[in-house]
Amino acid sequence: MPSIELRSHRLTRLWRSWLRSESPRRPVLRWNRLQTGALLILCGLVALVSSWPWLVEPDLRPGLTAPFDAVAPKEARVVDSEALEQRRSSLGSSTFVQVLNPADNQQIRMRLERYLSELERVANSEEAERIGPVNLSADEQQWLQQRNPEQGRQWDMALRRALARMLSQGLVNNLALEQLQQATALQLQGLEDTKSPGALSLGSKVLTTTLQGASNLQTDPLRSQRLIEELITQQGIPTIEVSKGDVITRKGEPISSQAYDVLDFFGMVNRRPKLGLWISHFTEALAGCGVLLLVMRRERPCLEAPHGLLALGLLLLSQACKLWFGASVSPLAVIVPPTLLLAQGLGTTSALAWMAMASLLWPTPVTGLGEGRLLIAAATATVAAIQAGRLRSRAQLLQLAVLLPIGAWLAELLLPSQGGLSLTGSWMPLLPNAGDRAPEALLLGLMMMMAILVIPLLESSFGLLTRARLMELADQERPLLRRLSSEAPGTFEHTLMICGLAEEGARAIGADVDLIRTGSLYHDVGKLHAPDWFIENQTSGENPHTRLNDPLASAGVLQAHVDEGLKLARRHRLPRPIADFIPEHQGTLRMGYFLHQAREKDPSVAETRFRYHGPTPRSKETGIMMLADGCEAALRSLPPDTSEQEARNTVKRIVEARISDGQLAQSSLSRAELELVMHSFVRVWRRMRHRRIPYPIPAKRRFSA
Repeated sequence: MPSIELRSHRLTRLWRSWLRSESPRRPVLRWNRLQTGALLILCGLVALVSSWPWLVEPDLRPGLTAPFDAVAPKEARVVDSEALEQRRSSLGSSTFVQVLNPADNQQIRMRLERYLSELERVANSEEAERIGPVNLSADEQQWLQQRNPEQGRQWDMALRRALARMLSQGLVNNLALEQLQQATALQLQGLEDTKSPGALSLGSKVLTTTLQGASNLQTDPLRSQRLIEELITQQGIPTIEVSKGDVITRKGEPISSQAYDVLDFFGMVNRRPKLGLWISHFTEALAGCGVLLLVMRRERPCLEAPHGLLALGLLLLSQACKLWFGASVSPLAVIVPPTLLLAQGLGTTSALAWMAMASLLWPTPVTGLGEGRLLIAAATATVAAIQAGRLRSRAQLLQLAVLLPIGAWLAELLLPSQGGLSLTGSWMPLLPNAGDRAPEALLLGLMMMMAILVIPLLESSFGLLTRARLMELADQERPLLRRLSSEAPGTFEHTLMICGLAEEGARAIGADVDLIRTGSLYHDVGKLHAPDWFIENQTSGENPHTRLNDPLASAGVLQAHVDEGLKLARRHRLPRPIADFIPEHQGTLRMGYFLHQAREKDPSVAETRFRYHGPTPRSKETGIMMLADGCEAALRSLPPDTSEQEARNTVKRIVEARISDGQLAQSSLSRAELELVMHSFVRVWRRMRHRRIPYPIPAKRRFSA
């Protein structure tokens, strides 16, 4: 029994060591219950969508490989569904039934009534030339002004009856104007007032103007479908003649559309849910999501829940695209752009893990070069993940978005057609497919451009920290940094000095130089709440701490610069990795000067009241930042004749003090890395203390009055 417990304990330690990546002491960011529940739900959705075909779709369909030999058990006449659908499509484009639209009829009638009202105003007007709905000839003007009310009423009714007859026959909006005029003239032949030719011509003009460009027809889908079915029945439904003993499919050969219709007719297509296969694929996809999250957390122990939600959401989107578009989906368009997004925001390893999982869950089996499109997509995504993790600007990202589709298109040109390459290596079989594969490369280019446009939105929504965003945050013209340089110039100069030390230290051990540069610029922004209370910003006058004469209150001012810095980070929406530099560069260090003052007054005062609240550094970058912050003032205060060995001893003394105080326990910095960091600090100090040649300054020339 004890041996079993010991073995279980060892396995648990091994698992935690693997999960925490580089060091057993490296902390893992804990997710709360809500975040864990959201991730589990998303994992379940990915598994459900990925395994959906085995739950609802038949086990056979056209294009798949036949799993068995099938022979017709009897004679039959089977409907050819593919030919029937083609016939429906050909008839549907040219066969449709149109009916009258009551709304259009009412609109046309209202137009006629408006024209009649305008003509009535023209007839009653005393002005010689009043603008009407139509241009009036002399005869039409004379008749309009000389008609009596009864004649006008009968003329209006005749126009309404003629319009009703024409509407009942249906109108098209592209009828020639001459034919429309002839039709209206024929409809108005029954006017009672035939003595005046102006009545007939004016009525024809009004009706023509009312109906010109108008249509009152709309397509009736139900009646159109009935007509198509009637035409198909008259022409004969296409069928497949099957004799007893005919071979329907052979094992290993692709199933044609006609063979599928015959198999379905004889009940050889299983449409029942395949629970065993569905459970297998569901479990496989669910485990794949879990492995993806574990790999991402191993690479980034401080992985935030929104980052995991983003990766799983992209995986769900890719599975939904495959389910929706079926065999026509492009692996390049589905796999490569998300890989590029994740490589930019979460690193190359996380992007490669996502790409591997999306490829493994792809429903189409990869059997030789015939299905090599997935292999090309995986290779292109691998290149995108490796290169995108190194890019430092948006321009380089755009270049990658242009070059990758071109490379993928060239790779697909080398992909053999279904007939395969000839033994002589002829390129002729490839040429006809070049035009067919070009649209897929163009689609990939379009999707990658869209991904680049989406990256800034994802950076703010999911807290992603790309190289380009780090470079943007390090711009010293940003409002928060400009405020620091103007309101706390001493702190800003101290920040620039630390930035040089921290960068060189990070470069020496292969840490993230861009991250530590940006974090160094923001680590002391909290001093903006009271810049005069910090020695580097005091130019003259009495120190406020001396006037305060309260060590505990002074310690509260120092702690406040951490708290206020975190508030500024939230207000300016700094990413979490940058905001972590604010508390972790101080860790839980002692405020030694004020602790000494307090113990002079009360020797029993607790040391914990004079320590920063932490946390201690939880990454290599924040650990280097703490050491640079402690060594900067010490190195700058060394006298000019200090030797390099004395500077190295000074740095080593500060580093050993931090180690003995437990400040670097969670930073994952090894002893060898600390030695390299210390040497890099001394190199920077040597650069800062280089000698300069004193130049003689000529005396100012005096001018006489």
